[in-house]
Amino acid sequence: MSSRALRRLRGKQRGQEALDLGDLGSMGDSPEEQADCEAEEKQLDTANVSPPSTSKGSSRKGKKNKAQKNFSNIYELICDADNEVDKISPDEESAKPNKSNGSGMVKNNNRDSEKDQKDDEVSVQSAERVKKKKKKKKGKVTQENGQDAVEDNIDLLLENLEQTNSLSLQSEDCGGSDRRTMLHVEHRNLNPETELKKYFGARAVLGDQRPRQRNRQFHRSTWMTSPKDSWPRFSRPGISMCLLESKDGIHYFTFEHSRDYQQVQFKFLDAVESMDPNNIVALLQLNPYHIDSLLQLSDVCRIQEDQEMARDLIERALYSFECAFHPLFSLTSSTCRLDYLRPENRAFYLALYKHMMFLEKRGCPRTALEYCKLILSLDPDSDPLCMLLLIDFLTLRSREYKFLLQFYQDWEEHRNLSQLPNFAFSMALCRFYISQQEDMSPEEIDKQRQEANQMLQNALIMFPGVLIPLLDLCTVQADAAVTSHCFFGPKSQIGQPPALAELTALYVGRTYNLWREAAVMLWLEESVKEVLRRVDAKDPLVDDCHNKRKQRYQSAPKNIHRHVLLSEIKEATASLPLEVTTQPVMGFDPLPPLDSVISYTRPERQRVGASNESTLSLFFRSLLPNFNMQGGPRLEDDMEVARAGQELNQEVNRLMVAMRDMLANIRFQEPPREDNPYRDEDEWD
Repeated sequence: MSSRALRRLRGKQRGQEALDLGDLGSMGDSPEEQADCEAEEKQLDTANVSPPSTSKGSSRKGKKNKAQKNFSNIYELICDADNEVDKISPDEESAKPNKSNGSGMVKNNNRDSEKDQKDDEVSVQSAERVKKKKKKKKGKVTQENGQDAVEDNIDLLLENLEQTNSLSLQSEDCGGSDRRTMLHVEHRNLNPETELKKYFGARAVLGDQRPRQRNRQFHRSTWMTSPKDSWPRFSRPGISMCLLESKDGIHYFTFEHSRDYQQVQFKFLDAVESMDPNNIVALLQLNPYHIDSLLQLSDVCRIQEDQEMARDLIERALYSFECAFHPLFSLTSSTCRLDYLRPENRAFYLALYKHMMFLEKRGCPRTALEYCKLILSLDPDSDPLCMLLLIDFLTLRSREYKFLLQFYQDWEEHRNLSQLPNFAFSMALCRFYISQQEDMSPEEIDKQRQEANQMLQNALIMFPGVLIPLLDLCTVQADAAVTSHCFFGPKSQIGQPPALAELTALYVGRTYNLWREAAVMLWLEESVKEVLRRVDAKDPLVDDCHNKRKQRYQSAPKNIHRHVLLSEIKEATASLPLEVTTQPVMGFDPLPPLDSVISYTRPERQRVGASNESTLSLFFRSLLPNFNMQGGPRLEDDMEVARAGQELNQEVNRLMVAMRDMLANIRFQEPPREDNPYRDEDEWD
């Protein structure tokens, strides 16, 4: 029998095994022998395996090979192989010798001797042993005498894979799989070009952007930003990420700074205290990927209306962060956490937030919504940047109405979203937009419109101070019956608690453009008239909402103040309390938490005493407005402060005595008299 028929019998193909000595002998067969071999192959095909089973087996093998190539976790592959080996039925094991015996009967022909028969049978049995070993290693399942068992095994494998994936992705800490799906992030939606291509087409977005092969820098491919050739050459800035712990399917990470990066951070703090942006620029020239310097200089460029440079600096900071990610850190799984109490992690939050705001202003609300979900997934319980005040606006801008309805339904129970002005009005507006869609039945349109009317009326009753500022920003003159009524008049705004006034100003300043449409204004007018009718009729809901406003919204947490500062909405910033506006706010770390987890501290500067300076230099330095008699940071010890003050007073007294002596000893030369014969004529002319 030829080597080709043997390979066909063993289920192997040419090029997949090493050549034997018997294979070398079969290479010189005559054409007649080759024809006989082809006839034997046909007999083998018809005798052993039927055509439909071979097609199914080959397709099943192809699918299995593809599935094995796409495994992302090596442990899944090991588990599946063990399960698959255990699931081989005893019937299949007993069928293996029958198969070899049956195939040996087909081998009988006139050309082969009994010795060849025995050699062939021995080779077939050895091939079967090799196949058994490969089954244990690769987890393959035999195809003959057990097609039903194979199909059952494949179904069980798929079910096990689904269960393991669902268990690994489920987040019990975040409220289960519903909240996980709400915060799930898609990689393709993190790229703004994906959204711009939908609006303008790929040709308009990409244009003639062809990479230049000459002098081209090769950057690491990332999801959040696209590296630019104009950026400085990337080198590790000293940032790394480590895994702190894994608990209930949640992974807790943190960024870490190396010693060299800490020294650069200290220099950055010195540059910030100097109040000179040129010092930050000089620091960035030496360390082009220092995160806080990029964030601070981005704010300076944005204030100077250089939006392109400001956005480029933020993207560079995100690129530096993504290059430092831990291998287990995932942007899309919504199971990775970063503690905002650690200063090393705050820069990542701020970089994501600033990048999101640039995307929203650029006209990419869908991409900005994806970044909003990403920030919220990093710490959904604390929500340090208070993304719940922004996610509804981005959802309405991107017209993801179904997502907003589902998000409200899942988070209302444990977060009371209806008690926030932004969600109370945005949910009503979402229902109204849904009722305006043309692909709905008239019954569904009426249902959505009624729900929208009810939700808007309840929102106006709960938050009456929103109406007049909203109409003012929309440049709409309110009716006299509305402004003169005590419910919507000036009393409703003056009597608001401070936290509610802050939330109201934030919502109105951010979303007033959504209410400018003519259809929305007509709908708002109808709802206001109905609310006035219910107020005059003394609806019990009015008193209930009034009592809730008195009891709640007395003081806003720090994350809301931080969100207002980052949003830079002047209506909301004006409503901040004095304890926030009177303290200095740094753009690279606005309102840091009081219970921060400090991993390293800034060393104290060396104190230069007053006695080390000369008297004259001390005098002239005291004339400057920023004179500090300590010559450095304030001393904590009161005794040292008093001693330094006494030494300074003594030095000043000595200086004054020296100045008096100098003035007393000054002698001015008298001008020459007229009777002097030796006087120069032009001396005093």
